[in-house]
Amino acid sequence: MSTALLLGMLALVSVAGLVVVRTTEPARQAVTLSVYSFSLTLLFVLLQAPDVALSELAVGAAVVPLLVLLTLRKIGRGKS
Repeated sequence: MSTALLLGMLALVSVAGLVVVRTTEPARQAVTLSVYSFSLTLLFVLLQAPDVALSELAVGAAVVPLLVLLTLRKIGRGKS
Protein backbone atom coordinates (compact mmCIF):
# COMPACT_ATOMS: atom_id res chain seq x y z
CA MET A 1 0.00 0.00 0.00
CA SER A 2 1.35 3.36 -0.99
CA THR A 3 1.69 5.99 1.70
CA ALA A 4 0.84 8.72 -0.81
CA LEU A 5 -2.39 6.94 -1.74
CA LEU A 6 -3.34 6.56 1.92
CA LEU A 7 -2.64 10.24 2.61
CA GLY A 8 -4.67 11.20 -0.45
CA MET A 9 -7.64 9.14 0.76
CA LEU A 10 -7.37 10.64 4.24
CA ALA A 11 -7.39 14.11 2.68
CA LEU A 12 -10.45 13.18 0.58
CA VAL A 13 -12.30 11.89 3.66
CA SER A 14 -11.39 15.07 5.56
CA VAL A 15 -12.63 17.34 2.77
CA ALA A 16 -15.82 15.32 2.35
CA GLY A 17 -16.49 15.52 6.09
CA LEU A 18 -15.98 19.27 6.03
CA VAL A 19 -18.41 19.59 3.12
CA VAL A 20 -21.05 17.63 5.06
CA VAL A 21 -20.64 19.87 8.10
CA ARG A 22 -20.73 23.10 6.06
CA THR A 23 -23.85 22.11 4.08
CA THR A 24 -26.93 23.71 5.58
CA GLU A 25 -29.84 22.37 3.50
CA PRO A 26 -30.92 18.95 4.84
CA ALA A 27 -31.58 17.34 1.44
CA ARG A 28 -28.17 18.35 0.13
CA GLN A 29 -26.61 17.28 3.39
CA ALA A 30 -28.03 13.77 2.92
CA VAL A 31 -26.43 13.58 -0.53
CA THR A 32 -23.08 14.87 0.73
CA LEU A 33 -23.29 12.39 3.61
CA SER A 34 -23.64 9.63 1.05
CA VAL A 35 -20.53 10.85 -0.79
CA TYR A 36 -18.66 11.06 2.53
CA SER A 37 -19.66 7.50 3.40
CA PHE A 38 -18.54 6.29 0.00
CA SER A 39 -15.14 7.94 0.50
CA LEU A 40 -14.90 6.19 3.87
CA THR A 41 -15.72 2.93 2.11
CA LEU A 42 -12.81 3.47 -0.26
CA LEU A 43 -10.53 4.24 2.68
CA PHE A 44 -11.55 1.03 4.45
CA VAL A 45 -10.90 -0.98 1.29
CA LEU A 46 -7.49 0.64 1.05
CA LEU A 47 -6.81 -0.29 4.67
CA GLN A 48 -7.79 -3.88 3.85
CA ALA A 49 -10.93 -3.98 5.99
CA PRO A 50 -13.52 -5.29 3.50
CA ASP A 51 -16.10 -6.22 6.13
CA VAL A 52 -16.12 -2.69 7.55
CA ALA A 53 -16.16 -1.26 4.02
CA LEU A 54 -19.19 -3.33 3.08
CA SER A 55 -21.05 -2.26 6.22
CA GLU A 56 -20.19 1.39 5.59
CA LEU A 57 -21.33 1.11 1.99
CA ALA A 58 -24.64 -0.49 2.90
CA VAL A 59 -25.53 1.64 5.91
CA GLY A 60 -23.67 4.91 5.49
CA ALA A 61 -23.87 5.40 1.75
CA ALA A 62 -27.31 3.92 1.11
CA VAL A 63 -29.65 3.44 4.05
CA VAL A 64 -29.04 6.55 6.19
CA PRO A 65 -29.28 9.10 3.33
CA LEU A 66 -32.36 7.31 2.01
CA LEU A 67 -34.05 7.48 5.42
CA VAL A 68 -33.17 11.17 5.78
CA LEU A 69 -34.59 11.98 2.34
CA LEU A 70 -37.77 9.98 3.00
CA THR A 71 -38.21 11.73 6.35
CA LEU A 72 -37.75 15.15 4.76
CA ARG A 73 -40.30 14.22 2.12
CA LYS A 74 -42.80 13.09 4.76
CA ILE A 75 -42.28 16.25 6.83
CA GLY A 76 -42.66 18.45 3.76
CA ARG A 77 -45.92 16.75 2.80
CA GLY A 78 -47.35 17.32 6.28
CA LYS A 79 -46.70 21.07 6.22
CA SER A 80 -48.75 21.82 3.11
